[in-house]
Amino acid sequence: MKIAIVGTGYVGLVTGTCFAEMGIDVHCIDVDTNKIKNLENGIIPIYEPGLDEMVIRNYKAGRLRFSTDLSVILDDVDVVFSAVGTPPDEDGSADLKYVLEVARTIGRTLKKYMLVVTKSTVPVGTAQLVKQTIQEELNKRGLSDLAFDVASNPEFLKEGTAIVDFMQPDRVVVGIESDRAKEVMDRLYKPFTINNYRMIYTDIPSAEMIKYAANAMLATRISFMNDIANLCEIVGADINMVRSGIGSDNRIGKKFLYAGCGYGGSCFPKDVKALIKTANDNGYNMQVLKAVEAVNEYQKGILFEKLFEYYNGDLEGKTIALWGLSFKPKTDDMREAPSLILINKLLDAGVKVRAYDPVAMEETKKHIGNNIEYAKDLYDATLEADAVLLVTEWNEFRLPSWSVIQKLMKKSIVIDGRNIYNGKELRDMGFEYISIGSK
Repeated sequence: MKIAIVGTGYVGLVTGTCFAEMGIDVHCIDVDTNKIKNLENGIIPIYEPGLDEMVIRNYKAGRLRFSTDLSVILDDVDVVFSAVGTPPDEDGSADLKYVLEVARTIGRTLKKYMLVVTKSTVPVGTAQLVKQTIQEELNKRGLSDLAFDVASNPEFLKEGTAIVDFMQPDRVVVGIESDRAKEVMDRLYKPFTINNYRMIYTDIPSAEMIKYAANAMLATRISFMNDIANLCEIVGADINMVRSGIGSDNRIGKKFLYAGCGYGGSCFPKDVKALIKTANDNGYNMQVLKAVEAVNEYQKGILFEKLFEYYNGDLEGKTIALWGLSFKPKTDDMREAPSLILINKLLDAGVKVRAYDPVAMEETKKHIGNNIEYAKDLYDATLEADAVLLVTEWNEFRLPSWSVIQKLMKKSIVIDGRNIYNGKELRDMGFEYISIGSK
């Protein structure tokens, strides 16, 4: 079977590479010539554990190819996945110009039956827009009767574990309109269903909604726990004990119940905004999600507020160490990262920032340049620091040599933005320890 993946961003590149790993011939298409050349030379544009080796292996085996022109290879494939970007507009809606341009290209070039699958996260109704766009182009060519199908196959990849998520999925959701489309998707995903991974077939609008609803639910859990954590501090409760107590309830479960300094990334912020906008466009007010968004925006500034309170507002000239910059571990993604909000607040307060992240420092420079100092390791970041703020819970931050750090720092203050440390142990060593949701 031969397929094309349009877009070599996070979703497109992981999807294409994993399909190639299962023996499928894959053409990855992107209009960025430099990106395609780099991929052909084994230079991967994103950080994802294990992806570079898999790309190189399948490219050398001839199962994974890279190109800049979809129209040239369209006759050679059975399925086209559209995995192009859907960046948010100023009003929060998803910008579909790249999705519709792919549809126009297909409509201008198509000569045989094709299954066109939206893989990008798109609002409900997008697949119908894709279908209309392709049909309009076919009509212009006098090919109004040429058969094709559209489908929706949303992705559920977590950055840092994307390969495992694709190869061993919780579920594969597919929205379809015809038996023929179902037969094609069954063949494509057969290597996965052999291992009893679930295929969930729905109508197309439901498949499109499932993706948004899933991310909105996870974002809601995060903001709920952050809201509860902030109240815990006021009333004297401990959020870690609360999390343990409610997480043991099987109806609630333990996942995504960690308090911290807010969520970020390419999915949750964008998808929450898009779902709110979809509701507004249809005359409905998403009250819960608006609260989720508001709590998260507040939480991104919580570490600064704790530091500001500790020093009674006197931050001018202080040196602050930041551990972690990316929005989560195992990725260099800085989109909507809480660290960016924190850094801007610190700089505005006259603070000198020394930061260290295992993989995201080069990406951070694209956002804030050299306005902060980039340390060579976590210890270097704490040199003469007046406080260390944990922002991203990378594994290498979990068990540092606190005795060494205490000698390097000007003042032994730890503000734990992810609640990964034992406060009693640090206090017994002479540190002042501040966390989220406990005293």
